[in-house]
Amino acid sequence: MTDYSAAFFKGWAKPGPLAPGASAGSVEIAEGETLDAISGHFRLYQLRKGHRFSTDDVLTAWYGTSWCPSARTVLDLGSGIGSVGMIAAWRLPGARFVTIEAQEESVTLAKKSARYNGLEARYEIRQGDFRDAAMLGEQEQFDLVLGSPPYFPLGSGVEGDHPQKIACRFEVRGDIGDYCAMAVKHLALGGFFACVFPHEQLERVELAARKAGLAIVRRRPVILREGNEPLLCLFGMVRSDHLPPGFREQTWVEPALVIRKQDGQVHPEYAAVKLAIGFPP
Repeated sequence: MTDYSAAFFKGWAKPGPLAPGASAGSVEIAEGETLDAISGHFRLYQLRKGHRFSTDDVLTAWYGTSWCPSARTVLDLGSGIGSVGMIAAWRLPGARFVTIEAQEESVTLAKKSARYNGLEARYEIRQGDFRDAAMLGEQEQFDLVLGSPPYFPLGSGVEGDHPQKIACRFEVRGDIGDYCAMAVKHLALGGFFACVFPHEQLERVELAARKAGLAIVRRRPVILREGNEPLLCLFGMVRSDHLPPGFREQTWVEPALVIRKQDGQVHPEYAAVKLAIGFPP
């Protein structure tokens, strides 16, 4: 199993600006927590030794909001501590969000972040397994669905030293197939599903999409360091029945997105992504 931990699971610790109206004295950070910049003036509460947001979260939110910039309703599946959803909420200031997360510890942190960022009026956090039919009404439809699924089956690698990390990396409550099945069920007409998955598992994503009734209309490989092979891949999908028959099997493969140059400096392409989510390059 490829080890992604060093590259994608550390999270940022950049302080960043406070939210409008907030002051350093008003910020409540419990023992074992950090409050870190995530997008513009938005901040995210995280456990110092638990799951922390990562490059793949940033890319999922950026990719989905880039290709569905007019979304008015957004669904974030397996939303964790809220990293994908809150970046998207900063990028889509007029959109309403529903996020679903099973881990109580992560939901508590996400609610705390939503309050800090002033999102409570348009950001609903539901606790539970998104595969449970009770979590979403049949008539609930969304312009944009986001997902950063766990990458590995249970037992396929070292599961980590904190329970919160396990469900973020390993398929404890669903796999890429479950994400696709839920997305297709709740995509509005013309809706877009964006997710991220290891490039080496491309066939799993293609199979999951076909089985669910989704067409992968575009994908973009992600290279961690210039000159290396792609490590991740970003996917953009729509419902197959919303496309003419001749277009259902066509995928536009975009040029690879490079995160860092060979000398370790941020690549200009990723610098542009950082600008797009409210950070200087």
